[in-house]
Amino acid sequence: MRKPKVSPASTGNADDIEAAFYEALQSGDIEKLMACWADEDDVVCVHPGGGRLIGLGAIRASFDGMFANGTIQARPEKVRRVEVMGASVHSVLERVDVLTEEGPRHAYVIATNVYHKTAQGWRLVAHHASPGTPSEMQEVSETPPVLH
Repeated sequence: MRKPKVSPASTGNADDIEAAFYEALQSGDIEKLMACWADEDDVVCVHPGGGRLIGLGAIRASFDGMFANGTIQARPEKVRRVEVMGASVHSVLERVDVLTEEGPRHAYVIATNVYHKTAQGWRLVAHHASPGTPSEMQEVSETPPVLH
């Protein structure tokens, strides 16, 4: 039997769900995190260096395991968005605060978050994350910078 979802704002947009997702990671709130996901069998999540997780049960179990070790201090930076017909794709550079033997450090993850507009509002249907490096802070773009 599924637990009732803690509903993120059902009005608003994909940015609101993305903010709720990262807030849930930072607070270790599994109910809030799972409320960001669409209630669909084929939702998918790939963690850095991990396999493809299909379905809410597998996704929840993976985040439960992570939260058992503490919260995830990931913050989205340099978000690029493409939004069309009830779908929004966000390319995100995540800065993750980690504690190493040398003290606190930043790790970087490149993530793609895909949102669909559902009857319940915008919801996450895919999160795919890959290891990144500090050099990802420098974006490569076809659009030349404009000096004012």
